[in-house]
Amino acid sequence: MDDIVKQAMAKWPNVPHCHGWLALDARGGWRMRDEQAQARDLSGDKIANATLLGFINRNYTHDDQGRWYFQNGPQRVYVDLEATPYIAHTDPAQGFVLHTGEPMPSIDAAWLTESGQLVLKSADKIAMLDDRDMAQCLSQLRMDGIAVTDEQLLEWLAGESATVKNLSLSLGNNALPVQRIRRDDLAAQFKFVPRPLADSTSETNA
Repeated sequence: MDDIVKQAMAKWPNVPHCHGWLALDARGGWRMRDEQAQARDLSGDKIANATLLGFINRNYTHDDQGRWYFQNGPQRVYVDLEATPYIAHTDPAQGFVLHTGEPMPSIDAAWLTESGQLVLKSADKIAMLDDRDMAQCLSQLRMDGIAVTDEQLLEWLAGESATVKNLSLSLGNNALPVQRIRRDDLAAQFKFVPRPLADSTSETNA
């Protein structure tokens, strides 16, 4: 967290929190949601300013209840999550990186949702892969050590075949087992709040 942010928090500890104005989409884009976007449940305008994006990424964290927020000076700006708290991208040099720019040096676990969305765990960080990068990972999926076919993958996702069960993600010399997970179960499984709401106990930083 930036030092200037820590100083502002100490100077103004009781600034009301902000809800509904900032969102993280499923491709790792930060979106500003004005009153019209909130009223119509729209995704909002994508933030493109590099300086602002860097500031948000450096000061992005969560509270004990699994509500993710951007600490904007003394104010917490809670984030609506379209998918997971982090979004991963493939990188030629580093393998996977988070939408914040942080590398994912090791992948500890992997899941696929019913619609084929890849979810990765690295230490305490949970990230869904940007769907635009999924094609690059399909060639890394193995069934009993052999490249999986489209038909096998669809059967595995549906859980329809008893013979299609040992799916893994090939990462270098490692074969990481891939588990099934329902998209609707992600928040409960990984203990995050997709859409934090204002309440009487969370209106200030105190």
